[in-house]
Amino acid sequence: MKKVSVWILCWMVISPFTFAQTPEQKGLNVINQQTAEAHIGFLASDELEGREAGFRGSRIAGNYIVSCLKALGIEPLGDDYYHPFEAYNRERQRRERFQVHPDSIAVITREVHQKLAMRNILAKIEGKNPDEWVMVGAHYDHLGIDPMLNGDQIYNGADDNASGVSAVLQIARAFLATGVQPERTVIFAFWDGEEKGLLGSKYFTQTCPDITKMKAYLNFDMIGRNNKEDIPEHVVYFYTEAHPVFGDWLKNDITTYGLNLKPDYRPWDRPVGGSDNASFAVLDIPVIWYHTDGHPDYHMPGDETDKINWDKVVNITKASFLNMWNLANEKEF
Repeated sequence: MKKVSVWILCWMVISPFTFAQTPEQKGLNVINQQTAEAHIGFLASDELEGREAGFRGSRIAGNYIVSCLKALGIEPLGDDYYHPFEAYNRERQRRERFQVHPDSIAVITREVHQKLAMRNILAKIEGKNPDEWVMVGAHYDHLGIDPMLNGDQIYNGADDNASGVSAVLQIARAFLATGVQPERTVIFAFWDGEEKGLLGSKYFTQTCPDITKMKAYLNFDMIGRNNKEDIPEHVVYFYTEAHPVFGDWLKNDITTYGLNLKPDYRPWDRPVGGSDNASFAVLDIPVIWYHTDGHPDYHMPGDETDKINWDKVVNITKASFLNMWNLANEKEF
């Protein structure tokens, strides 16, 4: 188990000036490995104790994310970056899952029950058209600590999902670096409670009064490891099948910008499985989801920072920034 300093700079380096760059290129220039290493290294450090939702490590992770958003100068969605919510479950011997829906909570709270306090983190860059939203998100919680494990007891979650959080933070900075206000409002979401049943994203989609403004959602969940070591560029690219242009965008951007990726394109009529994308897909909101498939350290203490494929994280982050640029600015998709 490795420890890292908590003295992390959120802004990192400024790219050198070049002439006649497009807004997209300006954004790409600030996405880099050093920033990915800083974010993932902190979030997956032993000091954060596996970031279990509702516990100390997850709250530290949330505070770190908000400090980075403030350093960038990105405003909160609503009055605050933190959007607290509660989840409820039956007494632990029933071995059921936490719930956030009011009807389920009403039933659970009639008996002995558990309650867990969590926080989504939401920020935005206001678009020229504030009535249309696009969102990019990743869950920041993981599995915490198992004190009964022999040996390493911390589920650090470097790939799952510190890697995704790093991408969302880098994309936020990239949008600022373009110097251009997007057409649609871009929302940056960091979900709590995903590992306990997609709780944060479910709560958001169930309670957001403006959910009809949401035009598309891009999700990250595990973008930093190799499923097969002989194909380190492999990435799975899920997207809503009714929007084939999502696949075209990635193919064109890989060629145009020389991105080192070999996507497995998987159009899906309604991408309702796997991660927080499901909370949006069930409402028929178009979805893009980056994932790099399973590996032996999935949901194990061995999911450590020193096993991350940094080239892959950076290239996926660049590709998804370009996706988000299109989602925010294309009139039709």
